[in-house]
Amino acid sequence: MHNLSATRQFLKDLLSDAASAQAMDWLSTQVEKIKKADGQMKFFLAFSQASRHFSKEVLNLSEQKELEARKIRAGFQPGSWTVLQTARTLLVLEIASETAGDWIHTLDRLFESADMHEQEALYAALPLLPIPEKHTHRAAEGIRTNITSVFDAVALENPYPSEFLDEPAWNQLLLKAIFMQRPLYRIVGADRRANIRLAKTLVDYVHERWSAGRNVIPELWRFLAPFVDEEVLGLLEKVLEEGNDLERKAAALACSSGEHPGCVILLSKYPDLQEMIARGDLSWEGIGKEYDAER
Repeated sequence: MHNLSATRQFLKDLLSDAASAQAMDWLSTQVEKIKKADGQMKFFLAFSQASRHFSKEVLNLSEQKELEARKIRAGFQPGSWTVLQTARTLLVLEIASETAGDWIHTLDRLFESADMHEQEALYAALPLLPIPEKHTHRAAEGIRTNITSVFDAVALENPYPSEFLDEPAWNQLLLKAIFMQRPLYRIVGADRRANIRLAKTLVDYVHERWSAGRNVIPELWRFLAPFVDEEVLGLLEKVLEEGNDLERKAAALACSSGEHPGCVILLSKYPDLQEMIARGDLSWEGIGKEYDAER
């Protein structure tokens, strides 16, 4: 588990670089009030009022700061966080402790009353919270939201889901990300959590989409690659024969890592794609970014 004190200090350093001195003074004052107060009303007020003092501008971290973030906590990627989000996360960490207690109940109340922007901050902060196993129900709840930005806070650039969600909840996250056409390459730990139940559901999904005359997100094939059988091989062959350029790249990349003997034979029919893969010109991140750019 990461060091809570070091995490707080890291966030303070980020804020000091991005916010005004007046805003930082306000934050320090609120932290002192929260620590001295009986009850949590001061905390709730400060969490809400932070929007008056901190902007919604993105932090835009340097490469050095990104490296420092990953040292603070494996998989921690605050590069897309806003200044306000960072301040609110720091406030949450100021009431948190390494032992279970009233702070978890306070956090539950905050989740239940939070507006959209507050929820974004809370869900993105999950990997930084102590006693991570206590917050799985919150992550699972976040997956069910219909608000894209809130779903993204749980699903994208967040190491918590892949580390702590059980398989049904994890599969729900991946499936919803596919339904919503979110950038799957930004889901942390996705390859490690690939599983046969998810693969079977995705095969059914492909058939349903094709029956309705619709395409599927190219990154979907990434999660079928470890489980190629005769049926999946047939799907990949259809994409390679009939798909657009990006879909064919994705099918070829999936085929290149499939263990079914038919994968080698199928891929050999497309030497141009085979050569791109051999050169390292195709990656799932590249395919995801290209798909984002095309939409």
